[in-house]
Amino acid sequence: MTLNAFLFQVLNGLSSASGLFLIAAGLSLIFGVTRIVNLAHGSLYMLGTYIAYSFATKLGGAFGFWGGILATALIVGVIGALIEVVLLRRIYRAPELFQLLATFALVLVINDAALWLWGPSDLLGPRAPGFRGAIEVLGRRLPSYDLLLIVIGPLVLLLLHVILARTRFGRLVRAATQDREMVGALGVNQAILFTSVFALGAALAGLGGALQIAREPANLAMDLTALGDAFVVVVVGGMGSIPGAYLAAVIIAEVKALCVGIGVVDFGFVTINFSKFTLVAEFLVMAIVLIARPYGLLGKAQAAVRSIAEPEEPIRPATPLLKALGVAIFALLLCLPLLAQGSPYLLVLGIDVLIAVIFAASLHFIMGPGGMHSFGHAAYFGLGAYGAALLAKWLGVPFGIALVAAPLLALAGALLFGWFAVRLSGVYLAMLTLAFAQIVWAAVFQWEGFTGGSNGVIGVWPPPPFDRSWVFFLLTLIIAAAAVLLLRRFLFAPFGYAMRAGRDSTLRAEAIGIDVKRVHWLGFAIAGCVCGVAGGLFAFAKGSISPETIHINRSIDGLVMVLLGGVQTLTGPIVGASVFAMLQDTVMRQTEYWRALMGAIILVLVLAFPQGIAGAIGSLWRKLGGRA
Repeated sequence: MTLNAFLFQVLNGLSSASGLFLIAAGLSLIFGVTRIVNLAHGSLYMLGTYIAYSFATKLGGAFGFWGGILATALIVGVIGALIEVVLLRRIYRAPELFQLLATFALVLVINDAALWLWGPSDLLGPRAPGFRGAIEVLGRRLPSYDLLLIVIGPLVLLLLHVILARTRFGRLVRAATQDREMVGALGVNQAILFTSVFALGAALAGLGGALQIAREPANLAMDLTALGDAFVVVVVGGMGSIPGAYLAAVIIAEVKALCVGIGVVDFGFVTINFSKFTLVAEFLVMAIVLIARPYGLLGKAQAAVRSIAEPEEPIRPATPLLKALGVAIFALLLCLPLLAQGSPYLLVLGIDVLIAVIFAASLHFIMGPGGMHSFGHAAYFGLGAYGAALLAKWLGVPFGIALVAAPLLALAGALLFGWFAVRLSGVYLAMLTLAFAQIVWAAVFQWEGFTGGSNGVIGVWPPPPFDRSWVFFLLTLIIAAAAVLLLRRFLFAPFGYAMRAGRDSTLRAEAIGIDVKRVHWLGFAIAGCVCGVAGGLFAFAKGSISPETIHINRSIDGLVMVLLGGVQTLTGPIVGASVFAMLQDTVMRQTEYWRALMGAIILVLVLAFPQGIAGAIGSLWRKLGGRA
C-alpha cells in the first residue's frame, strides 16, 4: 500500500468513526447515569435511519433531507423518553439484569414495528443535497458527504463537552455517574434526570442513524449490528468517558478501513485476505485493550454502586417437596415417547427444550452463583457443536466418542478465554466474553475449507438406534438430568461456596485464603464444558450446523432464558429455558410478527415477575408457608 493510499484510507476511517461515536456516546451516557445496559440502543439507531429515510423521500429536497435529520433526532429522543417513563422507571428496583431483559424485549418489538411500517426490503436514501459530488484527495475521489461526517464527529464531541462541563445539567450527569444515590439524597429529582439523560442518549443514537441514510441502506439487521459496535466502542474507550468513546471510534474505524485497504497480501508461504478481518477487527481491538487496560483507554475503575434492588437470598438445597416434584417431572418425561405417538413433533420440541435447559443451566452457573455475566456463552456451545460435527463428518469418529469430545473442546476454549475474562468484572467481563465469541464466529464463518463457511456442516446424523427420535430424546433427557445435577453438586460443594464468596465480597474471600480468580476461572471452565455437551447434542439433533450456532443471538437467547426463569434460584434456568423454547416455537407459528408478540410476552413477564418466574413462585410459596 502506497503512502497516498494509506492516508486516503485514514480519511475513510474518520468518516465512519462519526457514526460509531454518536451511537456510543449515547449508550455511554445512559449507562453512566442509569446503570442500564440498554440492548435497545441499536434499535433506536435503526429507527433513526428509517425515519430519516421517510423524511428525505416523502418531503424531498434540502428541507426533507437536512430538516429530516434534525427532526429524526428529536423524534427518537422523545421515543427514548417514553421508553424510560413507561417501562424502565417501573423496574429500577428490579435486579439490573432484568432491566437488560426488558430492553431485549424492546429490541423484538421495535424490529417488528419497523418491519410493519417499512417492509423487509433495504431502503437507501437519496444523496445529500449540496454534498452529492466528490473532491480530489491524494489522487483519489472522496465523497464530499464523507468530509462532512469527518467534521460532525468532533463538533458533537465539543458540544457534549460544553454541556457536561459548563452546565448544571452536565454537573448533575457527572455527579450521578459517580454516585447517583448521593445525588438523590441531595434533593435532585432523579426521575427527571434519568429521563433527560435517556432522551439525550436516544437522540444521539437517532442522529447517528439518520446521518447514514446517504451512505448505507436502512435494514432490519442494523439494530444488533449497531449495538455490538456501540458496546465495543464504549468499552474500549472506557465506560462513561465521552472522549474515550470518540478515541475508540476512531481507532476501530481506522483499523477496519486499513484492513479493506490492505486487501490480499501474499507472504510467500501463505496468503492472507485482510479484508475478511473487518468482521472481527473491532472485537480483536477490544480483546487486546481489555487485556492490557481492564477499564478501557480513558476509563477509570468503577466505584461500587449500591444496589437498590431487593437483597439476594442465599441458595439452599432442594426441599423434599421440590425433589419429589423433580422426580415426578423426570418420570413424566420418560413416558413422553409413549404420549407423543400421535404427535412426533412433540419429541423434537422436547429435545430442543432439553438442550436449551443444559445451555441455560451452564450459563446460570457462572452468572448467578459466580456473578460473571457472559455475553458470549454461545462460543462454547458452538465449539462443542462444531467439534462433534467435524469429528463425525470428516474423521468418521463414532457417535459416542464425538459426543464426549464436544465438551472437551468447549472446555479447552473456556479455559483459554476464561483465564483472561475472570480478571475483569461487570460490563467489561461481559464484553470480553462477547469479543471471544465473535472471534470464534468469524473463524468458523471464514474458514470455508474446514468448517464449510456460511454453508456449515451438513449430514451429521446419529447412527442407529439413536436415529430414532424417541431414543435420542431419552438420551438427551438422561444427559440433561446428569448435567443439571452435576452443576448443583458443584454449587453445594466447598468449591461452590468459595465461588459465591468471591462473588459477594472479593476482599473478604481473599482475606480468608480463597484464590478468587482461580476459583472463578475453574467455574468458567466447568460452565463452558457443560455448555459444550449441549452443543454436541444440538449438532446430532439437527443433522447440520452453521455459523448461526455461535452468533450473538444465541448468547442473548441464553441470557433471556436465565433471566426469565430467575437468576437468584437454581430452578430458574430450567423453568426459563423451558418457557422460552416453547414460547418461541409456539409464537413463531402464529404470526409473521412473532418477535413483537414474543417481546410483549417477555415485557409482561418482566413487569409481573421481576424476580423471574421461578423466583416469583418461590417467593409466593415462602409467604404462604409463613402465613400457614
